[in-house]
Amino acid sequence: MIALTNIGFEFGGRFLYRNANWHIKPNERIGLIGLNGTGKSTLLRIITNEYTLTEGTMSKPRDLSIGFLNQDQLSFDSEDSILEVALTAFERQLQIEKEINEIIELLETDHSEGTIQKLSDKQEEFERLDGYNIHHKTEKILEGLGFTTEQLTKPFNKFSGGWRMRVLLAKMLLQEPNLLMLDEPTNHLDLPSIEWLEEYLRSYKGTVIVVSHDRFFLDKMVSKIVEVSMQKIFEYTGNYSFYLESKEERMDLQQRSFDNQQQFIKEQEKLINRFKAKASKASMAQSRVKMLDRIERIEAPDDDNREINIQFRVGVQPGRNLAEFHNVSKNYPGVRIINHTDARIEKGDKIALIGANGKGKSTILRLLAQTDTYEGEIVLGHNVRKAFYAQHQLESLNMSYEILEELSNFATDRTEMELRTVLGCFLFAGDEVFKKIKVLSGGEKARVALAKTLLTEANFLILDEPTNHLDMRSINILIQSLQKYEGTFIVVSHDRYFVTEIANKIWWIEDEQIKEYPGTFNEWEFWKAKRDEQIKLQQASKPEVKKQKNIEPIAEPTPAKSAKVSNNYIQGLRKQFDEYETKVKNTKTKLAELEIAFTLSENINDAKKIAELTSFYEAEKKALVHLEKEMEAVMEELIELEA
Repeated sequence: MIALTNIGFEFGGRFLYRNANWHIKPNERIGLIGLNGTGKSTLLRIITNEYTLTEGTMSKPRDLSIGFLNQDQLSFDSEDSILEVALTAFERQLQIEKEINEIIELLETDHSEGTIQKLSDKQEEFERLDGYNIHHKTEKILEGLGFTTEQLTKPFNKFSGGWRMRVLLAKMLLQEPNLLMLDEPTNHLDLPSIEWLEEYLRSYKGTVIVVSHDRFFLDKMVSKIVEVSMQKIFEYTGNYSFYLESKEERMDLQQRSFDNQQQFIKEQEKLINRFKAKASKASMAQSRVKMLDRIERIEAPDDDNREINIQFRVGVQPGRNLAEFHNVSKNYPGVRIINHTDARIEKGDKIALIGANGKGKSTILRLLAQTDTYEGEIVLGHNVRKAFYAQHQLESLNMSYEILEELSNFATDRTEMELRTVLGCFLFAGDEVFKKIKVLSGGEKARVALAKTLLTEANFLILDEPTNHLDMRSINILIQSLQKYEGTFIVVSHDRYFVTEIANKIWWIEDEQIKEYPGTFNEWEFWKAKRDEQIKLQQASKPEVKKQKNIEPIAEPTPAKSAKVSNNYIQGLRKQFDEYETKVKNTKTKLAELEIAFTLSENINDAKKIAELTSFYEAEKKALVHLEKEMEAVMEELIELEA
């Protein structure tokens, strides 16, 4: 479909790519990844002809339709409703609809055969273009991306940047281009919308290229990873998890090649130094110098997942309870966020506050940071020292300072060496620490602000979307920092991989109350799916609810246990344990069958089939882990009750 051959692109005096190749095929699902600044977005702009290649060629069909969603489109403004803005995807259908209405008006005075025939022709074309369904399609996609039915008629310019980007994403999806290119689409979406988009893109009729730092998103929807690194374009068949395995092998090979070349260079330099002063050997030494000048140097591999070896200090140890909500309510005009809710944050809690946008997650963080008003009482515990990170912290950086200067003025008790070590962990090495804040990208500013937050020595961190603007390596570093952090934190994030790696408790807002699950994100997902299934079962059996006494509502995650338990309850637990045992056995059988499928000749050379099998295998593996945990929990409860 598109062939990029031996391409080079020079920007700001340096080449982003040199002798790079990439062939994009029909119906591919591609994740485009790479460190910030390697040229991912630039590559997409080359494909749209917005940028011109310095070297090489690009070939593509003339009739290829391309849709490109990027951050520049946030400048678009309109007083039309969001439904009307999204409907502009159907330019031809809307034009025909307008013409049909004009002809119908004309028919009130003109009943000629020509006018009637014209109306018939327009209606036939309108139907052929599926014009009668465009409103339904548009509403369905907008609601899938998180808009309520009531919001569809509200003006586009009344919404924030993130919500506007959703409207423009909806418009692009409705246009159904042959090649759909999305630059960080999940930055503007909440969890339900991300999951909806994953499903939609998996069945999209065309090729999709997504720039994303969301590992879960890439794992679920792509069948190929394309990495921009070291001025080259590397392709890996499979999802992001497969890419990590393949890249590790490539990096091992590159490291060996690099080490061998370095050894060869050292040996040649040793010979040159030894013989250059001898007249009889001078020509030989000179020829070796020329040979070393001509040699194509192999670069050392750069590990995105390297371990950082730094501990972020906690100044003082707090008491057991860091914060308590007592009967807290928070309202905005026309919107109630929480109503008479209670909650508690204890020492050692690593809380992820998740949920759809508009539910009040950031509001909860502002209440904890004491930067917003509320009714009720929020009590901070003994010796609590909090630090609040939000996107506005990026703008509070002193634009005229250098990076090192910004940290020096903030952490006056730290030596330059200590600050350089911290900055090194956040990917600012060598002379980079002298870059002015004003010339930094959004991701670089975010890293400086996060470094400052972790230097506060606070024992309670409040973090609002800290992974926004960060590339995968930076997210990895933040994960390691928080895993090693000895204090307590609460974080709002829509990045499921990030949340999975750092949280030991899950909070969400439901029925105007703060709810808590005392476990990891994976465990919460499994519990929630089971709870939702139980609710559906209860709703389906409502007419016979009195007869079906065996259907009981699933308990909240932290229920108070009764001192006395009925015989029926114990029997129910035994039945539940048997069901789990059967499910575990069946899941293990499925895994064994999938392992055999990987080795079949008809699958080995079929990349799409392997990717599909991998997706099934990972899902079954994940299900097995959850089933075994649930079965173990039921068994422990049975042992306790029957003791």
